[in-house]
Parts: sequence; C-alpha cells; structure tokens
Amino acid sequence: MSGKQKTLAVLTGTVLAAGLTSPAFGSTAVDALPPTTSTAAPGSGRSVVEWNRELITILSGPKAQPSTVHPTRSFALLQAAEYDAVVSITRTAPAYLFSVPAPQGARADVAADQAAHDVLVALYPAERAGVDRQLSSQLSAVADGARKQAGIGVGAAVARQLISLRSADGSSAEPPQFTPGSQPGDYRPTPPDFPAPVFTNWGSVKPFVLTSGSQFRPAAPPAVGSAEYAAALNEVKGLGSKTSTTRTPDQTAAAKFWAAAPVWNVWNQVAQGLVTSGNASLEKAVKVFARLDLSLADTAIAMYDAKYAYHVWRPVTAIRLGDTHDKPGIVGDPGWTPLLPTAPDPSYPGAHGALSQAAATTLAGIYGAQHRLTVTSKGVTRTFAGFQDAATEAWLSRVWSGQHTVIDNQAGQQLGTQVAEFVAHQL
Repeated sequence: MSGKQKTLAVLTGTVLAAGLTSPAFGSTAVDALPPTTSTAAPGSGRSVVEWNRELITILSGPKAQPSTVHPTRSFALLQAAEYDAVVSITRTAPAYLFSVPAPQGARADVAADQAAHDVLVALYPAERAGVDRQLSSQLSAVADGARKQAGIGVGAAVARQLISLRSADGSSAEPPQFTPGSQPGDYRPTPPDFPAPVFTNWGSVKPFVLTSGSQFRPAAPPAVGSAEYAAALNEVKGLGSKTSTTRTPDQTAAAKFWAAAPVWNVWNQVAQGLVTSGNASLEKAVKVFARLDLSLADTAIAMYDAKYAYHVWRPVTAIRLGDTHDKPGIVGDPGWTPLLPTAPDPSYPGAHGALSQAAATTLAGIYGAQHRLTVTSKGVTRTFAGFQDAATEAWLSRVWSGQHTVIDNQAGQQLGTQVAEFVAHQL
C-alpha cells in the first residue's frame, strides 16, 4: 500500500463519520446516490478563473499569510476543493481525495463556488468581506431552489473536510534556524543584505499527491572542485553579471520578466488565459487548475527537500570566493554582483526550473505541446510556440540574472517533470 493510500485509510473513519465516502486517490468515487448529469453550461469554467484571480489578489497583500507558508499550498487547497466539489456531483472523473454524497440535480457550479469561498475564508479570515462579495456575485446568477442549496451543501462539505485533512500537514510548524556552513560549496546568506534562508522546513510538509518530499529527490550535484561545476559557474559569471557584456538585451529583458512576479502566479495566469480563451466547461476548468496547482505545490515541497538536503551555495558566493575554495577552474571576483538580487535559499535545484517545468508538463499534457501562448507579467508580454519554450526561457533567465547554474536548472527541470507526470497519472 502506498503512503497516500495508508494516509487515506487512517482518515476513512473520520470522513465516514462526517457522512462522506473516501476512496483511494484516483479511484472511482462511489456512494449510494445515482450518478448525476452536469448542469454546467459551456463557458462556466470562468467562475473557476475568477476564484483563482481572487487568490492572487489576496496574496498580493504583504501580510496575507505567514512568510513561512508557501503560497502554492493555498492554490492547491483552492483548486482541489473546487475539483472534488464538482466531481462529487458530475461523476465525470475520479475524486482527488473524497466524494461527497450529492442529491440528484445538485448544481456543480454552485458547489465549486461555495468550496472556493469556504477554503479562502478558512485560509484568510481577514479577507472574508471581499470573498463573501465574490460568492454573492457568483450565486446571484443562479435561481434559488433545492438544486442550488444542494450544491451549496456539497461545496461546503468538501471544503470543510479538505481544510481539516490538511490542518496537520506540517505547514504551520516553526521553521528551524539554518546554520550556514563554512566548507567549499556550503550555502550561506547572500549579499547585499544577507537575509536568513526561507522555507527551511518546507521539504517535510506532507505532499498533496507524492508519498514524501524526497520521492523524486535529484542526485547530488557535481563537486564544486569539478570541471563541470567550474564550466557552469563561469557561464553564470559571464552572462549573469550586472555589468555583463555578453548577455543580450533580450536575455536581460527575459531575466527581469521572469523575476517580476512569483512564478506560480505567472503559470496560474497562463492557465486562466487558456480556460477563458477556450471557453472551457466547468469540468475541464477544475481539472486544469487542480492538476496545475497540485503539481506546483508538490514540486515546491520536493524542491525544498532537495535544497536543504544538499545546501549548495549560490553563484554569487562561489564567484566572489573564486579559486580560494577548492575551485581551481574559477578566477575569483570579490566585487561580482548578479543582475538581480539572489533569492534567500540554497541553489540546487533551481526553483524556476522545477516549478516552470512542472507547469509546462501539466499544461502540455492537457492542451498539447505545440500550443502557442502569450505569458504576461507586470504588464509585459512574451510569446512562445509552446509550453516547453516558456519553461525553458524561465530557467535560462536564472542564469542570465546570476541566480543559478545550468546544473541547478537541469535538476529542477527533472524534478518538475517527474512530479507533474506523477500527479497526472493520479488525477
């Protein structure tokens, strides 16, 4: 029995006590009620987009949630709740975690709206007024009656149980203080402000789909004294410097583009555009966002597991120390500065590589690899021939900005692909 199945077996008693059935992840949801036909009209997936936008808006506030809680967890909770609320009624796909008994004719769109509302209120109680207005706007378009009330009940039940199941996932634990190393290759805080490392415990948070954060942990990186590492670091030294003469204007623009907003926000906005432009049904919309955000959430967990398993120093540290730390192939530059400030966590694997690859793998699996798309961040738009092209530019941008080596990024790409493919096989 897998770790996920064991966990669900333990939870079965709790779920059944609340009047729910709890099949193993990816199995067919069953209960005593006959299957119902979806009441969602084509295009109704836009309400899913609106809730996704609402979460991005909430997260734009500087104090929306503790800085120790990674935002991808919130996206996963929101989208998983909407997904299970809808399939509890439509029976068009297996449940993610559980199926709620739904009366014949219950409104799936109402269930999704109620589930989204209740998850966001639970996560961000200070934002309740705005979230209430969003729900009122959505439900006002649906005629009152038994079908509407049944949908409300299904959505509320799903949200309540999902929040309860995730309340002990380790995300609220106090992160341990990180002790910098002093050996060649050891991570230590980076200039100019030398901030404390972040998400030091996130690799131990319970994943949404994976059996553990270490399930796809990449192999250890090459030694810092190796020729492979020297070549990768010299590439960053030349291309990623603030005063680089080899980086092209377009590479500089791309580096700034992919750093302008959280990369998980950018990929969720890509999904918003796909769902909206395709006039997606409710069922397809919840599937797109559930696969995307469960993949991103578990990739973040797996990425931080690996980052703090290997605690590899950042390029700025390695370049400034030069050949004084077991790197004979590097000529040091104590004043070297990257194009953009370095993120406060270890270098291996790269976050943009992992998260963008997970997103691209997920979306290509649904829409096809050669799907032309535009990606917009902070008012700037870039166009790509396919999802992989966008993901590749995202990780290359971290070399151009002086954040990561190609070694970091290749490990991130591998990790993101493995997580996304695993999630797709389960959902």
